[in-house]
Amino acid sequence: MSGYNTVLGRNTENAPNENGLYSQTVAFSHYNNLSAQLPIEPKSGKLVAGGIKEQAEQCFKNIKAILDSIDHVMNDVVRITVFVTDIKDVDAVDEVYKSFFTTYVPTRTVVAVAALPMDALVQVEALVSNGEGTIPNAPQAGDLIKLTNNTANAPTCALSTQTVSFSHYNNLSAQLPIDPKTGRLVAGGVKEQAGQCLKNIKAILESIDVPFDDIVKINVFLKDLSDIDAVNEVYTTFFPDSAIARTVAYVPARTTVEASALPMDALVQIEAVVSHGDGTPPQAVEDRHGLVIWANNTDDAPKDSLSTQTVAFSHYNHLSAQLPLDPKTGEMVAGGVKEQAEQCLKNIKAIVESIDHVMEDVVKVNIFVKNIADMDAVDEAYKTFFPGGVPARRTVGVSALPKDALIQIDAVVGNAEGTPPKA
Repeated sequence: MSGYNTVLGRNTENAPNENGLYSQTVAFSHYNNLSAQLPIEPKSGKLVAGGIKEQAEQCFKNIKAILDSIDHVMNDVVRITVFVTDIKDVDAVDEVYKSFFTTYVPTRTVVAVAALPMDALVQVEALVSNGEGTIPNAPQAGDLIKLTNNTANAPTCALSTQTVSFSHYNNLSAQLPIDPKTGRLVAGGVKEQAGQCLKNIKAILESIDVPFDDIVKINVFLKDLSDIDAVNEVYTTFFPDSAIARTVAYVPARTTVEASALPMDALVQIEAVVSHGDGTPPQAVEDRHGLVIWANNTDDAPKDSLSTQTVAFSHYNHLSAQLPLDPKTGEMVAGGVKEQAEQCLKNIKAIVESIDHVMEDVVKVNIFVKNIADMDAVDEAYKTFFPGGVPARRTVGVSALPKDALIQIDAVVGNAEGTPPKA
């Protein structure tokens, strides 16, 4: 019997399965990573009839079916991400959402994107707790509980919790540039808005006694990708935050995506994944003390001064989004979307191998494409890296990507050895 966690991919006939390209849910340690669910009726394999409400309901039904199949419930959902093609549809989605989360509400991110697979109007993704862990034949802490928290020093929302902790991670709701005192967007342009998003994240972390430099991954959603330089000006005033982090120049892993629209017509929205060294009860003291963040960069993948290629904490590695850049030249690889997809995945493989892991350790892949019609070509490249179809997956179409790339890919990777202090 192994003493290490294993990657556990699972599927049920009661939810859509995309021809074996990915698993509906992949468990590793104390989390289940679900593939983003489209409004597909599993028996027919086609979009459900009706409009946005019917489509949203089918997405949540599919999530519920997956959870039922692994003996979990909707209240085990830690984070929900909603992608719509029309931001005006969010009110209708919320009506459905409330019927699936009647008491407890998870953390949440809502983004409008340029396109979704199968021309769907909505796609919903869930991250789910997994109290039993994934050490074969050896349930771990078993009865871990979620810790939910809201503070008046950051914007509150009846449909989401500001932060939900489970095991060794805090998962935050995406923060809009809202002044918590007024409930309105902060005055000014994208720099002021980015600053407010990060202030809100900092306020949430302070409310749970977690340092800002415990952030392991940042996702930036921008209404106009050309605003990234202005956002980066603000970003560098928040990272690194502490003297220790400045000494080692620590910055989290990062993904930047252009959204077609954001709630409240905001220019920017920022989401954070945060380490939680204390764990959640009833984890034993020896299971939680002494964990540290392991940040790593390799010359075999593109480097960026504002992000770390991979940040490990506890049993997960969070990778920065990879563009189709040749690491030797720093230039875009020659060819079309297939070649670009291959380069993104080569970069991910190089990062994974630099930390003594293999592609079979990948539990989740997030794909952002400029043209959703390119996915057939992308999948040709994808299958050569993941022939077993194990990682969970999300695919969205975006109107622009950094460096005018056709595709960008990020990944979450299992980390069986955990992150005790290095000798």
